[in-house]
Formats: sequence, C-alpha cells, structure tokens
Amino acid sequence: MSKTVIAPQQDRSRATRERLLESAVALLAQAGWMSTTVATVAAHAGVSRGAAQHHFPTRDDLFSAAIEHMTVSRVEDIRATLTACADGPVEVRKVLDSLVSMYTGPLFKAALQVWTAAAVEPAVRQHIIPLEQTVAREAFRLASTLLNIDRDNPRLRAIVAATLDLGRGLGLANILTDDAERRTWVLDAWSKELETIIAAEAA
Repeated sequence: MSKTVIAPQQDRSRATRERLLESAVALLAQAGWMSTTVATVAAHAGVSRGAAQHHFPTRDDLFSAAIEHMTVSRVEDIRATLTACADGPVEVRKVLDSLVSMYTGPLFKAALQVWTAAAVEPAVRQHIIPLEQTVAREAFRLASTLLNIDRDNPRLRAIVAATLDLGRGLGLANILTDDAERRTWVLDAWSKELETIIAAEAA
C-alpha cells in the first residue's frame, strides 16, 4: 500500500525538480546570471518558493544542479544530431549548419551567462570547467564524425577545432542582433575551404 502512495509522490517530486531546472536554464538565457534567483525560477516554473527551496535550499545549490542539467541537455542535443545523421555521409555545408546550431540556441545563451560568471567567481569556474570539457569532447566527436575525417591526422584535428571555434564566434555574434545573413555568407565560404582541405588530406 505504501509503495503505491510513495511512487506518485516521487514522480511528482522528480517532475517538480525537472521543471525548476528547465526554468533556471530558460531564465539564465533570457534574464542573465544576476537576475536569476530561486524566487524567479520558482515563479517561472509555477512552483512555490518553499517547494523550490525544498529541492534547492540555496542559489548555489540551484545553479550547480542547473549547470549539470544544462550540460547533459547540450550533450544529448549533440548525440541526437549525430544519430539523426548516422544513415550516411552528410554534405559539408549541412554539417556546418548542424554544428553552428549548437551555438545559436537558448542552451548556448544560458551557457554564456555561466561562462561570464565563471570568469569572476572561482567556485563557478571550478564547477563548470570539467562539464564544459565534456561538451567540448562530444562536439569534437560529432564534428569529426559528420565530416568523416581521420582523427589521427593533426591537421584535420586542428581544422575541426577551428570549425568549432568559428561556430562559437558566430554564436556570440548572434547574441545581440540577428546575424543570420552574415552567418550564411561566412559558412558558405568556409564550407568550400573545408571541402578542399578534406579532399586534399584524403588524397
């Protein structure tokens, strides 16, 4: 009897926690690090402040969990892209669109807020660095797989790293204004360069 009562309670508790974490990430992207608090996250999630503090007693507790949640979400997005493209070779230009999309959505905007805080708050920096390394490894794996390159080739490894850096830069350029037109122009040009480099290395 007690199990049938406890299970729904646990489900509700997990759902509430998930809703709070999703709201925290959304508010980080929309309002920024300083404006995101336990109270604002609770209101956004439609949860009482008391219920929010039951899951996350302090702002640090909330942000630590939100950063990990955001990291998991970003990695899952990367893996989903890889799975969706697993049926065969993908055009280089389409690969670039997939890679750059990682840096133009709300998860990247939320991550950017965390990076800014990490630059001045050692505790945040210590927490975020290993998580960002996980995201970077997954992003590199995605890029090298979709571009079908030899990961043991130092030049191609550098090219993939540069491509990901380009994606981050384009994501930053898109933060303040819609940069889609210039982004298309840049990616068209880089796509042609990539095709040439990959073909030359393969030969």
